[in-house]
Amino acid sequence: MAQDSKIEWTNHTANLWWGCTEVHEGCNNCYAKAWAKRYQPAELWGNDSARMEIGGVWKALAKYQRLAKAENQIHRVFVGSMMDIFEKPGLLINRVGVKAIDWNDGSQFDVSHIRERLFEEVIPASPNLLFLLLTKRPSNINKYIPESWKANPPANVMFGTSPVNQSTFDTLTRQLLQVNGKRFLSIEPQLEGIRSVDLTGIDWVIQGGESGPKKRPFNTDWARSMRDDCARQKVAYFFKQIDKVQDIPGDLLIRQFPA
Repeated sequence: MAQDSKIEWTNHTANLWWGCTEVHEGCNNCYAKAWAKRYQPAELWGNDSARMEIGGVWKALAKYQRLAKAENQIHRVFVGSMMDIFEKPGLLINRVGVKAIDWNDGSQFDVSHIRERLFEEVIPASPNLLFLLLTKRPSNINKYIPESWKANPPANVMFGTSPVNQSTFDTLTRQLLQVNGKRFLSIEPQLEGIRSVDLTGIDWVIQGGESGPKKRPFNTDWARSMRDDCARQKVAYFFKQIDKVQDIPGDLLIRQFPA
């Protein structure tokens, strides 16, 4: 978790667990996987690997709600920078990475217990937090959200997905639009130009290139094209970065947030 996150488009980050599985080419240089290999004793990446529960997330989220309420503001919370909230159920291990959690009902291979606590207890009790639920698996969203959300999505939740090229944009956006509620796209790291952009049903677009020693090139004309598409279609647009090294051109210093 991180209060006052360095990620420019959120106030805070929250992770229910640590670990994931790569989905598409945007995951090739995953910073979360690199961090996990450096700092954690257990293998947390891959379909057959365990996931590590982050026990402190609940106190952190309660703190973020108190802070936002005291300021009479809405704080954005990105869930999650080190995991995918809509990943299929998987084995959980404890914080030191050596022992499986023994759920009373015997379903120790299911992260749904933790996810449901967020959805059913924390989100309803956090009116001053806007939960940005970002996933590379939008086809799973309707499988794992509470049934009541399908007809009445919470006002303090936005569902997002992360396309990186034309193919993933077409597929993931189509899947995201099957979900009722507020929706956003985090197009990062963008790896090629995206054309024929229809943003009907999308409330916010975040865009940026890759950073780090293995970063792949980003063409600023991709950003100008998306910026103009958002302007024409009246969608909030946020340009994050080229590569964290190059300065952002003045005409791309646009950091809008959805109403």
